[in-house]
Amino acid sequence: MTNPVTIIKIAETAGVSTATVDRVLNNRPGVNPVTVRKVREAIASLGGGTPMRGRPRSTSNYRFAFVLPAARLGFFDLVDRVVAQAAGEFRHQHITEVTHRLPAADGVAFAAELAKLSDLDGVALLAPDVPPVKLAINELVRAGVHVVTLFSDVPGSLRETAIGADNRAAGRTAGLLVGRSLGRQEPAPCALLSPVTRYAAEIDRRIGFQQVLEERFPQAQALRLFELPESEDEAYEYARVVLAPAATGGRLRALYNVGPCSFGVARALAEHGYGHDDLVFIAHDLLEVHRSMLLSGAVSYLLHQDVQYAVTAAARVLRALCDGVRGALAINNPRVEILTAENLA
Repeated sequence: MTNPVTIIKIAETAGVSTATVDRVLNNRPGVNPVTVRKVREAIASLGGGTPMRGRPRSTSNYRFAFVLPAARLGFFDLVDRVVAQAAGEFRHQHITEVTHRLPAADGVAFAAELAKLSDLDGVALLAPDVPPVKLAINELVRAGVHVVTLFSDVPGSLRETAIGADNRAAGRTAGLLVGRSLGRQEPAPCALLSPVTRYAAEIDRRIGFQQVLEERFPQAQALRLFELPESEDEAYEYARVVLAPAATGGRLRALYNVGPCSFGVARALAEHGYGHDDLVFIAHDLLEVHRSMLLSGAVSYLLHQDVQYAVTAAARVLRALCDGVRGALAINNPRVEILTAENLA
């Protein structure tokens, strides 16, 4: 009589994750030969029987990590809070989650910390798009860890899918709102603000914005200001200089900020005499400070996505991948929402 063993027992004996064992048993690619041999040897040492599929739900959880940059306040902190608030739902799905905040200023250091997570079943990752991070993702996947990117993609890596709104579409939406606000005046000065970024999300927003202006609004003269600091006080000092009428060649008609620190930018605009009806100001993400700015008129439009949906969708996808569910990657990503002072619920 064969001796049935569980996937969990095989994983413990081989010193790998259950996701790796599942990949080996189903002959899926992405596991290096040394790891395959370890898993086969573990099965043989346990009696060589047919492994029992699935996990005993009463005694075992999947272990997932949400990996976020340690830098910045604002959106990254919002995601952190949403993950924490979803902990009860995750427990109900037999998921143990942990959030890691990794150093984002140094891509090599971020990648080194990311690579240490090879004992997990899955990782939902918001990371800078730099070569060391791509390599770390690829190594995790080869070790049998399921990886999805969250809100900002790392294209060219072996991650299994990207979850979050279409950032190119978000930038194009901003371009449409700005372009329609300019009228037919020739020329119509506006500004595109961005940090010195390594996040694909912010780069895609910039590209989408500029595409729409070039395609549909040739009267727009967009100043590209791509050195916005990532703290509110420093952003204020920077914007106070670069948004001065003397620096912009006259009064701006519209402004789009693809990243953080819109409050600091708004302070500088007010100092230069811009009223709430003088300039269309578009920012991202429904943070509490942005809600107040939208209600006061300091921001004209917020582009937002359903953060809670994206976080829980990431966990569902990772769970389905671990379970080998057919169609695990068939999900609907959140749409870009246009929020105004009139439609805040």
